[in-house]
Amino acid sequence: MSLKETSKFISLILRHKPETIGITLDEHGWANVDELIAGVSKTHPLDMSTLEQIVAEDEKQRYSFNEDKTLIRANQGHSIPVDVELEEKEPPEILFHGTGEKYVASINGQGLIPKSRLYVHLSADEATALKVGQRHGKPFIYKVKSGEMYRDGYKFYRSVNGVWLTKSVPVKHLDQ
Repeated sequence: MSLKETSKFISLILRHKPETIGITLDEHGWANVDELIAGVSKTHPLDMSTLEQIVAEDEKQRYSFNEDKTLIRANQGHSIPVDVELEEKEPPEILFHGTGEKYVASINGQGLIPKSRLYVHLSADEATALKVGQRHGKPFIYKVKSGEMYRDGYKFYRSVNGVWLTKSVPVKHLDQ
């Protein structure tokens, strides 16, 4: 098993399906580290030093430990209802959303919606949005008029790893 495969498995557990290895997350998305290691180890070799390496080296900074490293959680991207204690913040005037060209017609009709996730994910820079879009085929970048949205009463949150989150983005707040 590669580190990347193990990291993806941990992502599945901490964001979507903790029951896969028989653990539960608390209301803030935290999992007990010992239980996580024991559960993951049944199919993917994992010990504390490897888990620390995954958390430290993950290019998207997907995970966080609590102070004494007894708990771990995904920073965002959940499809299960958890409150990762995001702080509401005023966004920059423009944020970006990368997607695949195949989704443009749908987005132009209904705006950005979280689909299976709790929030729509937005990037502070176009380069990051482009990387995200490339994961979905031929990339397409939307400019989100986030400052205008915020002034209209929409709430924005910034996750620990710098991803901007909001519940939805109406079509009128999108530029191509």
